[in-house]
Amino acid sequence: MLDPVVVGCVIRDARIHKGLSQEVVSGLADIGRTHLSAIERGIRKPTLETFFRLSEALGRKPSDLIKEIEARCIND
Repeated sequence: MLDPVVVGCVIRDARIHKGLSQEVVSGLADIGRTHLSAIERGIRKPTLETFFRLSEALGRKPSDLIKEIEARCIND
């Protein structure tokens, strides 16, 4: 089963790695900052559309983020 906390951690880590604030990423992805915060904390699960918007805002391919999620799920 997909762990929303792992998904959120991958998104948060990618955002921090880029040196971007939640405000900037949420604006680029056209979602609310509180929505992004809830996703990063694993409280909400992003829809596929939102996941693709976030990956674009982070300058990453969705498939790369998925691979990282898979790797972390296997290691946990």
